[in-house]
Amino acid sequence: MAKPLVLILCTGNSCRSHLAEAILRQAAGDIIEVASAGSKPAGYVHPIAIEVLKEIALDASAHRSKHLSEFLNQPVHTVITVCGNADQVCPMFPGQVQRFHWGFDDPAHATGTPDEVRAVFRRVRDEIRATFEAYAVRLRAGSVLPE
Repeated sequence: MAKPLVLILCTGNSCRSHLAEAILRQAAGDIIEVASAGSKPAGYVHPIAIEVLKEIALDASAHRSKHLSEFLNQPVHTVITVCGNADQVCPMFPGQVQRFHWGFDDPAHATGTPDEVRAVFRRVRDEIRATFEAYAVRLRAGSVLPE
């Protein structure tokens, strides 16, 4: 039996959704499949997102920016939007059982010195990490996925 797919959506699929994808994949282990996509993909994964994931021993260097349409013909168990724009334009996916919206600031819009920008990426990474690791605990307990 195929593992349930959790799809994390954002507008650009360049920062927040990739941070969440990498963190949830590690935290949930092999009980689910995890992917991310965007409603208007940027076409790249932000290098600072990759950098701040490396700081917590996660490798997103092979991630790519994808359009949500890549998932319209496959069963998606749960959709999680991490930005307001994606939440507003999110379609229903085949087999979709659950949908959550957990909004986070977009670190791609951070301004300031390179250190200040990295600090914003780290803050958002840590907020995403706390939320998605807590979600993974619920997944492992069986409280958000059917047995």
